Amino acid sequence: MTKTADLVIRNGRIVSPEGIVAASLAIRGGTIAAIGDDDLMPPAADSLDAAGCHLLPGIIDSHVHFREPGYEYKEDWGTGTAAAACGGVTTVLEMPNTDPPTGDLAALELKQAAARRQAHVDYGIYGLLDEHNLDRLEALASAGVVGFKCFMGNTFGDLPAPSDGAMLEAFEIIARLGKRIVVHAENPSIMARRQGRLEQAGRTDPLAHLAARPAICEIEAVSRAINFAEWTGARLHIAHKSSKDALDIVRQAKARGVDVTVETCPQYLLLDTEDMKRIGNVMRVNPPIREPGHAEPLWQALRDGVVDMLATDHAPHSIPEKTDPNVWRCCCGFPGVETAVPLMLTEIAAGRISLPHYVRLSAVNPAKAWGLYPRKGALQVGSDADIAIVDLAREGRVSAASLHSKSKITPFDGRALKGLPVATLVRGQIVARDGALVGQPGWGRAVVQAMATPAPNHADWTTAAIIQPRF
Repeated sequence: MTKTADLVIRNGRIVSPEGIVAASLAIRGGTIAAIGDDDLMPPAADSLDAAGCHLLPGIIDSHVHFREPGYEYKEDWGTGTAAAACGGVTTVLEMPNTDPPTGDLAALELKQAAARRQAHVDYGIYGLLDEHNLDRLEALASAGVVGFKCFMGNTFGDLPAPSDGAMLEAFEIIARLGKRIVVHAENPSIMARRQGRLEQAGRTDPLAHLAARPAICEIEAVSRAINFAEWTGARLHIAHKSSKDALDIVRQAKARGVDVTVETCPQYLLLDTEDMKRIGNVMRVNPPIREPGHAEPLWQALRDGVVDMLATDHAPHSIPEKTDPNVWRCCCGFPGVETAVPLMLTEIAAGRISLPHYVRLSAVNPAKAWGLYPRKGALQVGSDADIAIVDLAREGRVSAASLHSKSKITPFDGRALKGLPVATLVRGQIVARDGALVGQPGWGRAVVQAMATPAPNHADWTTAAIIQPRF
């Protein structure tokens, strides 16, 4: 006897990295139960007509800041995941620079409780890697962090960068645990000295922030992180790649077999300093948006696999914090989790990349990097029914005032869009429809990882090994 499905989505076009096929899709118990011709679908309690639309694997944003605990006036788990749902994002991985930072079990449990109460989409939480919590990394991994974040350069929360010695020792530990380490790859010493010199000279204009963070900061830090990962066997992820520089370093490391993945963000693909002259300090972000000439190499790196995925670095702040005329007093970052999908669909309409390749960048590759595939990142039988239904013909504009984030400010305000999410499903439940939130807080669940077996290197030379008696 054929089991009844909970929902059948009919008349859609299902997108995978291999192509696009017209098919119906049945959901039962939160997972995909069948894909095929409509007349082969099981009877269903409900149906959804997706005529004229494409079904994408739910988007995974591996880099968001939801600010809770400590900065809930900027964002919280409810508003941040509402923005994600309305933007077609079904899984988010959230960063540790909150107050308290997620560097021990007590802080992790505080954040986990907030997420359980409020999340509209599924989620993972990063643990902090810093100078003083190396003895807590293993406990954090056991308690469910999805990976670890190392702030090599300063960012919101003023978390100090760990010394090279602590960073290497942490890589040794995490290589054994098998978790992926995300690095904010900028050199803090260069940036601090240059910012000090700029402030002494009276530079407070928007472009002073870029002047304090030249691409050599990224080149040096990417090189150092890759060297540490290659030596220890740690899995590495380079966050928010902003420049064309260091792409060859990543390419060569991948060719040597280093397990390194890279993300870039819409702001680095679609904006440059010419926009900064027009928009001003709203565009201040770390790493900075750069001069013309960086975006196209990043697009090419997305096409050829040197850059593996798209993320947003969703970083909300209040409007006063983003509009101070002194760039050094203006907070870095802006919301992005709700605008990224329509921005990228618009670029697909313009021919920048294909829709199947976008699925690889936005769902498949992040799911594989964080041990979620094929439960996440795929539309196939047995996978979670995480689906972004998009209408490639629907047009609109980015509206800062309409964002579901508490942060009602974005450098993309007013930008024309072609291609919008029309429904978002998380484990079979519709959580957003036509830009409106329809799901309930607390539906989101913590992701379950299945990382490959760790493969640490130079085990005899780790700090733990050398401090043991040798005779």
